[in-house]
Amino acid sequence: MSADSISSAPETASPAVAAPTRRTLGPVQDLERHLPAEWWRGLFNALYLKTDGDVVEDAAATAREVDLIVEAAGLEPQHRILDLCCGQGRHLMELGRRGFQNLTGVDRSRYLVRLARRRAAAAGLSITLREGDARRFRVPEEGFDRILLLGNSFGYFERADDDRVVLDRVRTALAPGGTLALELTDGRWLAETFERRSWEWIDGDHLVCRERTLSADRNRLVCREVVVHAERGVIADQFYAERLYTAEAIAELLREAGFARVRRHGAVEATSERGDLGMMARRLVLTAEAPRRPQAPAGKKPAVREVTVLMGDPRLPDSVKLGGTFNEEDLETIQKLKDALAEVKGFSFKFWNDHSKLIGDLLSDPPAFVFNLCDEGFENDALKELHVPALLEMLNVPYTGCPPACLAVCYDKATVRAVAEDLDVPVPSQTILEHDDQAAHLPSAFPALLKPARGDGSIGITAGSVVHTPDELLAAADRIRREWPGRAILVQEFLTGPEYTVGVIGNPGVGMTVLPVLEVDYSALPEGLPKILGYESKWDPASPYWNDLKFKEAELPEPARRAMIDHTLKLFGRLDCRDYARMDFRCGADGVPRLLEVNPNPGWVWDGKFNLQAGMAGYSYADMLRMILEAAVDRLEAGAEKGSVPRTVPAA
Repeated sequence: MSADSISSAPETASPAVAAPTRRTLGPVQDLERHLPAEWWRGLFNALYLKTDGDVVEDAAATAREVDLIVEAAGLEPQHRILDLCCGQGRHLMELGRRGFQNLTGVDRSRYLVRLARRRAAAAGLSITLREGDARRFRVPEEGFDRILLLGNSFGYFERADDDRVVLDRVRTALAPGGTLALELTDGRWLAETFERRSWEWIDGDHLVCRERTLSADRNRLVCREVVVHAERGVIADQFYAERLYTAEAIAELLREAGFARVRRHGAVEATSERGDLGMMARRLVLTAEAPRRPQAPAGKKPAVREVTVLMGDPRLPDSVKLGGTFNEEDLETIQKLKDALAEVKGFSFKFWNDHSKLIGDLLSDPPAFVFNLCDEGFENDALKELHVPALLEMLNVPYTGCPPACLAVCYDKATVRAVAEDLDVPVPSQTILEHDDQAAHLPSAFPALLKPARGDGSIGITAGSVVHTPDELLAAADRIRREWPGRAILVQEFLTGPEYTVGVIGNPGVGMTVLPVLEVDYSALPEGLPKILGYESKWDPASPYWNDLKFKEAELPEPARRAMIDHTLKLFGRLDCRDYARMDFRCGADGVPRLLEVNPNPGWVWDGKFNLQAGMAGYSYADMLRMILEAAVDRLEAGAEKGSVPRTVPAA
């Protein structure tokens, strides 16, 4: 492949406009020393499609490749087909146009998956597309009849053992007797013929210069690619690599992984008017069959995954909600949840919300699996949100979402800030007023924002929480003490820049999906109101904060977006978040995003920020709920395989 890793150009702009000008490393003697271990993370994007467009965006070439794969792998329209590392979905689209119905694509690149979804929708094709790691992807109960690994997408990992992990996962994901179709670079040919240096104009504006060398063990081809814009200078200086398998070596690896009937089907010769085809120039095509496992006994039905949805109790008061009780909006939200879950296939749902019977029901009839949506807390006490998973933990009931310790830590904003600082995550400056501290330690600069140090749902944060003078600060502190007695108060610098939210679904080591970054749009807020997401924005339909605040997909510099995602993933792991989380950031005057809050088990409501982010990625409300469930199931199954948790979840 000629350009497997390119700089991360924003998805909404053309690379020529959006890619930042950057400096090169200059002459490099040892390409391998500069190769990132996971160069493939986040690097398949709009600029990649431009530099490799002559091969990967060629409809005629795609049609010829699909012709070969259909014949070699014996694809039939009724087959359940997975295109692993599907990229922008070019092979899936061609199959869909030919009448294939049961098509699924998985790829690590969020950009390419989203592009594939848009293209499939525009073409009227029904294709399931998901983000995922080739070593760990979700498999339906019935498995797949055919799995495709095309487009030279095999051999990227630093360790050869990971290539074997991919093949092991593919073998277990195939139905008995199913077929893998694998297309990868011809390692022997490439090692003998690769160009050490080349350059070419890929269009009227972009010049690409490439360097290549064999790794020290001569098992990988390591490449460097510098992309130069005619007016803006260098816009990418990236390194990538691929393991070089001969036909004999890959066939032996397939047999070691348990495949049978390994066959070679010639080679794919790339064609292009451009000169340098790199790793895409000549590719091997092989097929291999999964073993035919014994069939289940006649009449035995697959296990049904029964899910108990645990929620707040509408019979009880709730001090966080407007008016202190469940209202019409809350009941409508619950109904929309039930409607969405009815669309989620493969699960059956029942709902528990009577907290007076909860402990007894858990003891007498423990659920097989709990979808924990009780963010109100036990008996609707927000301070007892952690008590719900604690009960489930004690009774060994598997559940979605964060464990008790994570909820306890994240409920205390000062503790979260300390953890963030330890991870070098930027945070606002702040001081703490203890609940009985009458000698206020005033901030060194105004404006400032006051809020309870412990809490969620934006409790205690109103327009009066933004203060500009010492007198306003003391008045705001007195109000919080009256409304939320016994709680310390955070006095935090008030950041006035753009406000963003990063949402993730999944778990480290199993698979993570980062949702599009969301930006809060304060432009329609009446003049004079401070630009904050306070209590009224979540709970008061009569407030301008409810009616005039909008949300949109963020358009921001790539370094800032990448930094917020990196901070989110670091905090997710350190705080022991699980399955899904949302983290809020806001920029200061210097443009640096600073962490405002970590939201473990964030709001699951249909009109909340988390579902808005899912919608920006092309997911429906039902999709979002399904993804959270699947993330929890995958986590539990991965833990069971390692022996760290009992396997109490029915097999998928």
